[in-house]
Amino acid sequence: MGFDEKSSTSKENAEVKTPPNEENEDELQGEKIHRTTSESSVYATEEDEEEDVKKIDLGPQVTLKEQFEKDKDDESLRRWKEQLLGSVDFDSVGETLEPDVKIVSLAIISPGRPDILLPIPENGKPKGLWFTLKEGSRYSLKFTFQVSNNIVSGLKYSNTVWKTGVKVDSSKEMIGTFSPQQEPYTHEMPEDTTPSGMFARGSYTAKSKFVDDDNKCYLEINYTFDIRKDWNSTL
Repeated sequence: MGFDEKSSTSKENAEVKTPPNEENEDELQGEKIHRTTSESSVYATEEDEEEDVKKIDLGPQVTLKEQFEKDKDDESLRRWKEQLLGSVDFDSVGETLEPDVKIVSLAIISPGRPDILLPIPENGKPKGLWFTLKEGSRYSLKFTFQVSNNIVSGLKYSNTVWKTGVKVDSSKEMIGTFSPQQEPYTHEMPEDTTPSGMFARGSYTAKSKFVDDDNKCYLEINYTFDIRKDWNSTL
């Protein structure tokens, strides 16, 4: 849910100022067709554009109990494991190889305003408008998540935003590596600012994902939101 204010406004200005000519007429026509694609087509196009994720071979997966028992003679490694896994109840995690991450809650935090609590749909597609932001406002995404079964390595968050079929922002953030525990973890993203001005206001489509180092996706949400003059105003 991040933005680059310059990129979003400059692209809108470029569409107004660039006159068509014989050399780029076909290109412009193709671009117009692209901008009238449906929301689902936008997401599919972005999937095609994403770089191939090169998975690192981390060796065979083992259970959490086996992880803790390995390399007992390595003192520094043993202390690191105790620090990471010291609070783990090994009887509750069982013998499962795959970690599981459940996103428990999502909220948008903006100074001086009540938190915007975002319902998490089971199918990853909220019905209608998911939320509205005020132009030029500071905000951040705060979420809680629960880890079970095994250690999740390299959990990361990515977000891509489109307006009228044109990608205006793409961001990724590493969240970290976490051991399973009953209490949920809480993470707050760095604060960002929504773009402002006539070209910034309007409706957007976006896709947010939570994945780990093995490119296992724990949650993907495809949604729409608005940027308006004020929190409760019309466009």
